[in-house]
Amino acid sequence: MKLDLNDLLYSLSYALDCVEREIFGIKAHHSERVAYLCIRMAKTYHVEQTNLLHLAAAAVLHDNALTEYISIRRRQLSHPTDAATNLPSPELLKIHCEMGERNAAILPFYEHIEKAILYHHENADGSGPFGMKHGNTPQFAQIIHLADLIDNVFDLTRVDEGMHQKIHAYLDRHAGRFFCPDLVRSFHQAFSQPIHLLLADNTRHLIQQELPHEPHQYDDAAIIGLATMFARIIDYKSHFTCTHSLGIAQKARRMGEYYGYDDEICTKLYLAGALHDIGKLTISNDILEKPSSLTADEFKIIKGHAQASWDILSRIAGLDDVVSWAALHHEKLNGRGYPFGKTAAELSKNDRLMGCIDIYQALTEPRPYKEGYSHEKAMSILNGMGKNGFIDTAIVHDIDMCFGTTS
Repeated sequence: MKLDLNDLLYSLSYALDCVEREIFGIKAHHSERVAYLCIRMAKTYHVEQTNLLHLAAAAVLHDNALTEYISIRRRQLSHPTDAATNLPSPELLKIHCEMGERNAAILPFYEHIEKAILYHHENADGSGPFGMKHGNTPQFAQIIHLADLIDNVFDLTRVDEGMHQKIHAYLDRHAGRFFCPDLVRSFHQAFSQPIHLLLADNTRHLIQQELPHEPHQYDDAAIIGLATMFARIIDYKSHFTCTHSLGIAQKARRMGEYYGYDDEICTKLYLAGALHDIGKLTISNDILEKPSSLTADEFKIIKGHAQASWDILSRIAGLDDVVSWAALHHEKLNGRGYPFGKTAAELSKNDRLMGCIDIYQALTEPRPYKEGYSHEKAMSILNGMGKNGFIDTAIVHDIDMCFGTTS
């Protein structure tokens, strides 16, 4: 299957930025700014083009475990931050890095970025969460660390001459403590002018100027690995739905096999299932996990996740079918779904399939407020929705045939 991995990763980075803003108040496009800073610094070391692509991917994914961090934070009474770095305690950073590295190990190019995410919070003097000094820390991890810290401490969306000087002074002040002195010199070389650090909403365009973006062929195992990583990240956003996306991905692939689809279509269905709720990363947990009934305005915000999924995934070139299957899972045949109010004539078989699987998964999985329904009870509800014109009755029958003997 051909895929522009950078498009996919940068789309995920936008969604993760929404989570980071919720936790730390960091401005939008944080991961892309970190990636751009990394690329510019790495070029001063004459890192070859392919490895620049790998570094950029690691940079946009450096905070991929943020949603898991949320689940840990729920068990903490507080999460104090360091005044000099605006980051949490070393204990929490260590867990965050370990989780992020575990997720990244699924990536098809992991061998080129091994331990870059694990050690991206290590300080040059060994005072980081793992006690690694700069001489023992991978170069990519050191570069990401500096870029991440600069974007945490300074607002790079409005750099003027004064702030430019403050950034360089900050690096000089902490050379040998937070950062390897040689890396600080690299930053000075790469960003000698304020305009080079003015990174607003056009950061992705700047990255594309630095690096070529083109699709590559990936085998099914690589795509499924990537999709599984994304599903974990999405599902950890809320403990209400801790296995929802992964369950849908697995069931969508099984239904593809049931229909006799070829391997690529089955893999695309798995990817669509894994990504279908990516828009929920843009929704506050205060709403996602509200213990009481939602207000009309809050329910409208929740429904907005489907539009957000469409907007995020539409940035990925060449995956129009996957985007449709993923983002239209709340559409209904009678036009009463969302986000677009499409009717039966506008929904493909796989659009309809994903909508049915989403309902089936939600009914059969346990939630904090309910036990998972039996297959029989779930089918009773699905059949009722089919008879009332909401979902495809033929697909409901097929779901019964596919899962009825194993549920």
